[in-house]
Amino acid sequence: MPQTVKGVISRSKGAPVELTDIVIPDPGPGEVVVDVKSCGVCHTDFHYREGGISDDYPFLLGHESAGVVSEVGDGVTEVEVGDFVILNWRAVCGDCRACKRGEPWYCFDTHNASQKMTLPDGTELEAALGIGSFAEKTLVAAGQCTKVPEADPAVVGLLGCGMMAGIGAAINTGEVTRGKSVAVIGAGGVGCAAIAGSALAGANTIIALDIDEKKLEWAKELGATDTVDTKGMSEDEVVAAIQERTGGFGADVVIDAVGLPATWRQAFYGRDLAGTVVLVGVPTPEMELTVPLLDVFGRGGKLKSSWYGDCLPDRDFPMLVDLYQQGRFPLEKFVSERIGIGDVESAFEKMGKGEVLRSVVEL
Repeated sequence: MPQTVKGVISRSKGAPVELTDIVIPDPGPGEVVVDVKSCGVCHTDFHYREGGISDDYPFLLGHESAGVVSEVGDGVTEVEVGDFVILNWRAVCGDCRACKRGEPWYCFDTHNASQKMTLPDGTELEAALGIGSFAEKTLVAAGQCTKVPEADPAVVGLLGCGMMAGIGAAINTGEVTRGKSVAVIGAGGVGCAAIAGSALAGANTIIALDIDEKKLEWAKELGATDTVDTKGMSEDEVVAAIQERTGGFGADVVIDAVGLPATWRQAFYGRDLAGTVVLVGVPTPEMELTVPLLDVFGRGGKLKSSWYGDCLPDRDFPMLVDLYQQGRFPLEKFVSERIGIGDVESAFEKMGKGEVLRSVVEL
């Protein structure tokens, strides 16, 4: 029987979000209902509110979550009722050309639940990243649920999006290993996750660059060995700052966690010859990049973008939860505050001001 619960929706571009009743249908074949225990407040949800993702209002916001499976539909074998899970927004298909060649983290046909959650009047809700978990319950595809060891939901739920994007940008996409030097441009949530991931992988020099001193302090706590306040610095000055901290050569891996043409160029020229650039910050559609093609050829190396940290949730989520529980990965440091489901709008304001790494809704 469909259930009516509370959820946070965005009705129109730029309007404050609203806590209201939503209807969760019974799970169909391959679908699962999850009792949501936590949901991080991510920039992506704000972009949905602002119309930056699409204009398919109303949106049911929230996607960075952990919870407990409460109902399963026909044919579900991945999880069962009572399982503690982290939700992911790239449920791999197993059949596309990427999956068949053994690269499921690039899956070109990821999927969500077939049914829509609705308002009580029947208006269909577009779930953020196919999840919609600023809600007491949500309906997802079974493949969007990754079973993990039971842990603090507010902490481990962050692996569902931003933290995994940053960690994976370093370890999976950037292939950071022990002894390498890394520079991370942008020390917000994703950038700090890339710093923590680099530290976990054994990088010996980890440089954090940002224009906000508070964020640079967060970066130090999460493993940065050096910090650079780039406020007012030119591209050449930023590049020189990286080179000064890497023996004059540049970093082996430079991760752009901002996603601007200017920061990408800083990453490109701030890496060592044959070094790697990883773009994990998300650009906007109008942005364009100009770099001399001869520089691309002459400097060699790899120029990569990172989708969701090139993660495979079934592989990466349990491993990172295990490392957190062993005290070897400080995931708890990303939780700046724990809030109620009615506090999402104020959390957006704090996020916009750079006051938090993550606000996390607890349910």
